[in-house]
Parts: sequence; C-alpha cells; structure tokens
Amino acid sequence: MSPITLVLIILTITAVFFVWGKIRSDIVALCSLLALVLFGILNPTEALAGFSNSVVIMMVGLFIVGGAIFQTGLAKSISLKMLALAGKSNLKLLLLIFLVTVIFGSFVSNTGTVALLLPIVVSMATEANTNSRRFLMPMAYASSMGGMMTLIGTPPNLIINDALIEAGFESLSFFSFLPIGLIITAVGIIYLIPMSKILTNKKERAAKKSNVKTPTELSKEYQLADNLFRIRVNSDSLILNKKLIELNITAKYNVSILVVRRKDSPASKFFKPVMNKLNSRLVGADSELHAEDLLYVLGNFEDAEKFVTENKLEFLDKSVSESNQRPEFSGNIKFDEIGIAEVIVLSNSKLENKLVKESNFRSNYNVNILGIKRRKQYIIHNVKDEKIHSGDALLIQGSWNDIEHLNQQEADVVVIGQPALEAAKVPLTSKAPIAAAIMILMVVAMVINIVPPVIAVMVSAVAMILTGCFRNVEAAYKTINWESIVLFAAMIPMATAMNNTGATKIISQGIVDGLDQYGAYAVMAGIYLATSILTMFISNTATAVLFAPIALQSALSLGLSPYPFLFTVAVAASMCFASPFSTPPNALVMSAGRYTFKDYLKIGLPLQLLYMVVMVFVIPLIFPF
Repeated sequence: MSPITLVLIILTITAVFFVWGKIRSDIVALCSLLALVLFGILNPTEALAGFSNSVVIMMVGLFIVGGAIFQTGLAKSISLKMLALAGKSNLKLLLLIFLVTVIFGSFVSNTGTVALLLPIVVSMATEANTNSRRFLMPMAYASSMGGMMTLIGTPPNLIINDALIEAGFESLSFFSFLPIGLIITAVGIIYLIPMSKILTNKKERAAKKSNVKTPTELSKEYQLADNLFRIRVNSDSLILNKKLIELNITAKYNVSILVVRRKDSPASKFFKPVMNKLNSRLVGADSELHAEDLLYVLGNFEDAEKFVTENKLEFLDKSVSESNQRPEFSGNIKFDEIGIAEVIVLSNSKLENKLVKESNFRSNYNVNILGIKRRKQYIIHNVKDEKIHSGDALLIQGSWNDIEHLNQQEADVVVIGQPALEAAKVPLTSKAPIAAAIMILMVVAMVINIVPPVIAVMVSAVAMILTGCFRNVEAAYKTINWESIVLFAAMIPMATAMNNTGATKIISQGIVDGLDQYGAYAVMAGIYLATSILTMFISNTATAVLFAPIALQSALSLGLSPYPFLFTVAVAASMCFASPFSTPPNALVMSAGRYTFKDYLKIGLPLQLLYMVVMVFVIPLIFPF
C-alpha cells in the first residue's frame, strides 16, 4: 500500500472517530499520530514536532494568562461593565461579544484575542445567568472573521501578500482586506444569531448543587458581619508597638482579632494582611501593632467598645444612625488570603468536653474558632469558654493553607469541603490591577511586534505567576486545558505527513486541473473548496502556503489577475469552522464550552459552505479578474 493511501486512510479513520465522539478527541489524535509513526510515514522527530510548535507553546501561556485574569476577578469586573451595555438581552450580549472580538481580532492574533476574552465571556454568561455555550463558539469564529479586516490579522493574509510580491505584483495595503472582512462579519452575524441557539439546546445533566457552603454563605449563616468591627490603631494608642501576646486581648476583652491589615508603605493606599515572617502564616501572637494598622475584631459591640475606649482606638466604620452609636461593618469580608470553613467534631474525639480555649487549634494549626453550631443553635459570643461536644460544627478562620493543613493533620475533626478548592474560587482582587497591566503590556507587545508573540505570551504568563496573580504555581498549571493542547499538537504532524507523501499536492492540483475548462469562477470555487477541506485537518497557515502558488499559477494560466484567486485562498484558509483543531481559537473554547466535534460540524460546516458561495461571487466584484 502506498504512503499516500495510508495517510488518507488514517485521516479518514481519525475523522470518523472525531465525529463518533465516544473517545476523547486528544486520545484519538494521539492514536492517529502513533499510527503515522508505526507505519513509517513519519519519524519520531517529525511526529513530536507539534509539541514544540510555537503556537502550541503560546496556547499554554495564554491559558495561564486567561486563568490569572479570571483568578484576580479582573474578568468579572470587566464583564459587569460590558453587561451594563447589553442589559438583560442575550441577543445584545451576543452582538456585543461578537463586535468586541472582531475589533480585537483585527489587530491582535485571533489566538490571543480568544484567550483574553474567554474568561471575560464566561464571567459575563455567569453574571447574566445564561449558558456560555451560546457565546464561546461564536466568539472563536468572530476572532477569525476579525483577522480578515487587516493585513496582519491572520498568517494567511501575510502569506498571499508575500506570494504577490515574489511574483512581481503590487503589495497589498494594511486595509486591503477590509471590504471582504466587513462582508464576512455581516454574514457571520446574520448566520450565528439564530444558529447559536442550537448550542444551548444540548441536553446535559443538571449540575448537582453542592452541599459545601461558600465562605460568603458561612459568614452570613454565622452573622459574622453583624459582630465584626474594623478598628484603627491611632498614633497615641496604648497598644502601639506592643505584641499581641503581651496584650492578651481575648482574655481581657472577650474579643478576637481575626486579621491585622497594614500598608506596605506610608504612601500606599492598599492594606495587606500582616503575615508571620517565620512561617508565612497570618498574624500571630508575636505580631507587633503599628500606627494606622486596621484590626478586624470579632465579638459583641459592648466588648469591642470597651476595647476601643480603654486603648484610645477608633472605630473605622460609620454608626448605624444618629441615635444608635453602634458601628456597622461596611463592605464585604475578603476571603482572598483569609479563609473560613466548617469542621465537624467526630464522636469519641479527644476534643469532647474540652473548652475551646483548651483545644490548641490556634497554637497547633494557626486557626481561630469563631463560632459553634450545635443542632439549630449558633454560639458566637464567649466562644472561648464553651465546651466542645461531638457533632458540633465549628466555624474556623485562618489562611487557606492553614485550614488545608488542619484538614490533613487533625484526626478528630472533618473539614467540610475542600479548602484548596474553595480557596481557588475566591478571587485575588488585590492583584487585579497587576493582572490588567500585564495583559495590556502583552497586547501592546503583540500589536507592535516588539518580540515574537510566543515570547510576549510566555513572559506575561510567568509575570502573572511571579506577581502573585495565582496562589501558587500549581494553581497556574491547573488553568491549562491539556486536552486542547494535546489535540492541537498531535494533529499538526498530519500536515507534515500529507506534504511528505505528496497527498496534499495531488489533491489540490487534481481539483484545479479538473476545473480549468469550466472557467474562472469554477476554478475559484475549486480552490476555495480544496483549501477549506484541507484546513479542517491541517493548520490554516500550512494550507495557505500550499495553495498560494497553485492559485497564482492558475490565474496566470487563465490570463487573469491573481488577486481574486489569492484572496480566495486567504479567506478559505481562515474561515474554517467545522473542526476544533483547524485553528487555535476553535481548540481554546472547546473545553470551556463543552463542545464536541459534532457541534463544530453542526454549526461550522454550513457556515463554511455559505462563505464559499458568497465569496466566490463577492471577491471578483471587489478585486476583478
């Protein structure tokens, strides 16, 4: 059996399994890759080249950048502002996402555009209480449509420009593609508005509501905000420059200091939790209080007021009313560094009948016991003098790492939920400005091409990790969708196999040669169809490189202008929507939107065919034969 036949058989079987959808797409792609090696069509170096491809490496970095935008809450804040423009209309929201993506995609790579907007669109869908499936695939398509607006929008545009220059024809201008791009965008909007509804009709199992309460839900249940006070340490305070262990505040005033927040510098506007330098945990007994420190104090008002009055401190929050001088905690409790969780005391626990202050939770695990839930009763005052009973739910507070440590080490209690997972859900809002600055610098670097795009992305990804936009490196790695990465990397060598065996040349040349006798429009349609089909299985850049000289030679042999033929190649290579691995944007949204190969065929294939019909007649009107 000839190598060409083998490649086509492997490609056909791969496509069948993709459509079948019973086996994960990345596993199918790996099996296809291994088959090419085992049958001797590719050597190991060629087969593994996809995993070192710059686009694949860039996708990894973009997943991390997108994860940081999500983790810092930047995605949510941007999405809320965009939602204000769209109101409650899903149609307006779809149009807004579509247009913003097209504009971004005109100047930034479509891969970068989708990676930046992906977390924002997911947040918008969540805030709008709608299914993100309706928006993510149209967003990926819109990024490719935006690429048709300018010369730098997508690699196939640059490839056909180089082909024209090498053949001695006039170079294309920056906005030569704009008329075609506008028509493509208009057709795309008209098509996707009704078709996107199909994406939300897929029957899925309803997600079971988690029994694990979020930190916000726990704070409301135990009424923390009603018993929490922010107190400022003044320059003349009696507790100034004293350590907490010396003050014995809990025993003397019956209040607990949960957190001490302090400015990095006198000029800074931001307060950060004071950490113990020895163990990197939250404020400890040996922590010293400084002027301007903010103390988050838990207890009843009378005790907190006595603490403030006797030590020349100041309540930071305003009073509820003129007649009632009780301050009311304003703002939300931040759970970025500080976590809270419920733990259940097991039967026969050695903690049973011990006083809370004798439990050693603070000394052993650096966590505080804030409250006790016993049956339907909540105990939140004088907790330190309460006895612990089996079956009690204890509300604990500390750093997320300390709560996780307690979960792993303490055999007498069970932490409800997974602290590490809960911590990952809490946005690091203080890092949002940093994430925004890194994102903007990355976009600028990619637009003006200071460094190669892959380097700009990798520098940004590392910067997100080093500046603390993730809690740890493991959290950054978890944002990478390896299924999409492996799928894309494993399918790249298919292009090498088809080129090495001559399969691509035979297919493309055969279509063009067979249509010469039917005139210019038939040849254009054949070039468009062949380019479009091959782009479903190899990258659009590789397809454009292959078909640009064929289109040029076909035009010259017919005695016609090469411009409409080469524009046909650029459009057909870029407007490939029927496959998740034909373009990086399609692969990026696959996991987040829970799309299958069939979804791309259902929505993307008719759009590809529609563009072929429209473009074969429109391109010659803009660029005559």
